[in-house]
Amino acid sequence: MDVDLRDLRYLIAVAEEANFTRAAARVFVSQPALSKQIRALERRLGFELFERTPRGVTLTAQGAELLPTAREMVERWDRAYPRAQAIGRPRTLVVGMQTAVGRDLQRRAISRFRAAAPDWTVSLRLVGWSDPTAGLADASSDVGVVWLPIPLDGLRTRVLRRESRGVMLPEGHRLADHATVAFTDLLDEPFVALPPAAGPLRDHWLAIDARDGHPVRVGAEATGADETFEAIASGLGVALVATGNADLYRRPGLVFRPVDGLEPAELAVAWRGDDSRSATALFVDCLTEP
Repeated sequence: MDVDLRDLRYLIAVAEEANFTRAAARVFVSQPALSKQIRALERRLGFELFERTPRGVTLTAQGAELLPTAREMVERWDRAYPRAQAIGRPRTLVVGMQTAVGRDLQRRAISRFRAAAPDWTVSLRLVGWSDPTAGLADASSDVGVVWLPIPLDGLRTRVLRRESRGVMLPEGHRLADHATVAFTDLLDEPFVALPPAAGPLRDHWLAIDARDGHPVRVGAEATGADETFEAIASGLGVALVATGNADLYRRPGLVFRPVDGLEPAELAVAWRGDDSRSATALFVDCLTEP
């Protein structure tokens, strides 16, 4: 019987996490969707892959037998696909981004890369918040410029910038005339949140770690930066923003104010750990060299 690569990735994630919720975050699907896919796979196979208990899940004997082969098949595919993708087409390095980068980072990196690798081109693509890896998870990007934290399984990162976080408010907001806002003054504000699929990144921009258990009010969810700022301007909520992005996304109707009491945000370059191509390493170096 045949299975597809997605099923094997799901099998591996659940086996290694021993928990459907953690595995779902790792493969960027909802927990109910992952459970449904595993059940469907078990029906097609004719046997159960996991024993489900209140304490988690463990592999059945049949699941344990299949797991090493599933890993081998996925690893071999992930190695072969980029090589096959490059055959018969111009050599292009795809750089995924979650937001505009600015900060003179991408312009400088692309200029350096073109000078050192004139037979390569660079393609920039904006990836929604639902994929915090900016396309690295499904290999649609070769390099990602991302905000941390992201799922680090199989990925490598280097921090490019550390910037304080502030809050973007609609004009006329009760805190808009403050020079600086204490985070405690934002605890009861509705926030524009990243989608649940963003996982730890959603929690970071909601500052869960600074709330001491205080519940979050989510006024709206947004899949990208433009949606976020449109929701703020419409009065649906406020959002935490890195200082550099406040300058990049400055627009009428919005006010940015520094926030006290938060750890800084980290902008990083990320790439797959099994990508051994010299072009990938070169672009990473071009981004990170002073």
